[in-house]
Amino acid sequence: MDVSAALVAGLVVALIAVFTVVRAVRIVPQARARNVERLGRYHRTLQPGLNVVIPYIDRVHPVIDLREQVVSFRPQPVITEDNLVVEIDTVLYFQVTDPRAAFYEIANFLQAVEQLTVTTLRNVVGSMDLEKTLTSRDTINNQLRGVLDDATGKWGLRVNRVEIKAIDPPQSIKDAMQKQMRAERDKRAAILGAEGQRQSQILTAEGDKQSAVLRAEGNRTAEILKAEGQARAIDEVFQAVHRNDPDPKLLAYQYLQTLPQLAQGPGNTFWVIPGEVTAALEGVSRAFGEVLPQSPATRKTSSDDRSAQAADDAAQAAEAAAEALADAARADESATGRRPPAAPAAD
Repeated sequence: MDVSAALVAGLVVALIAVFTVVRAVRIVPQARARNVERLGRYHRTLQPGLNVVIPYIDRVHPVIDLREQVVSFRPQPVITEDNLVVEIDTVLYFQVTDPRAAFYEIANFLQAVEQLTVTTLRNVVGSMDLEKTLTSRDTINNQLRGVLDDATGKWGLRVNRVEIKAIDPPQSIKDAMQKQMRAERDKRAAILGAEGQRQSQILTAEGDKQSAVLRAEGNRTAEILKAEGQARAIDEVFQAVHRNDPDPKLLAYQYLQTLPQLAQGPGNTFWVIPGEVTAALEGVSRAFGEVLPQSPATRKTSSDDRSAQAADDAAQAAEAAAEALADAARADESATGRRPPAAPAAD
């Protein structure tokens, strides 16, 4: 019995010793902290690593996270300056810098930060209208961060950033905004269409102008080249005539050959026989009646043959001239229904 009692007592003592050692050794993870109270008063803050406390005397509180934390608060209704209720979601980034103050200065620092964020947000947004609220997120974030950082400093917290996650206006305001945006898009589309049509018409007019200018320049160049060609042709003919030195007899003969062509034209309804025709006939008659200079080939021809040949040529020329006059007279009579006036006598 004595051995059994001693064995049980030894086991109890061993268990108490092991439990005491376990209570005396505390391991704190990195970026964590634990506050220690000794006999009900704050004693110290345990740092990361192995720490030894006095069991049954020192009380170690739960771990406090020293890393930057992110807290997303539920949407809060906020009234703007123009009396519109909007739902605003906020995201808070903060970090515990003083574990003692975070534990002893405030009972629940997360709840305190949330309520402070809501009240500050209502105060900031209440001085803005809806349009300014939707376009001034950076301003709201900076004002919230400044107020929260000042208020939470004594709690051992540091507010790094405050972000507005969403701003939801009422459904009626959303519908009105959609209609406004649709009208703005239609306006921009109409303006762009009008600008495009205007630019197209300008480019078309410029193209027509350049085309007309180029066409006019081409026509001018063509007319100039045509006139230069005609002038050159006339000059060549004039020079050729002067180089050959024709006499009046040849010109009179050519004139008689051209008269039938003038009379047979389809557009000639009235034709006046010029007075020079008689003079031309006389010149031709004299030309064929005169004795031409004899060449070595013609010297062997007898005088009778020359007279007969000249008479035949004169008769043929007179017959051709008479036919031309008759054709011209018939054409004039058929066109006008009256006889043409007689040709004036040659001087």
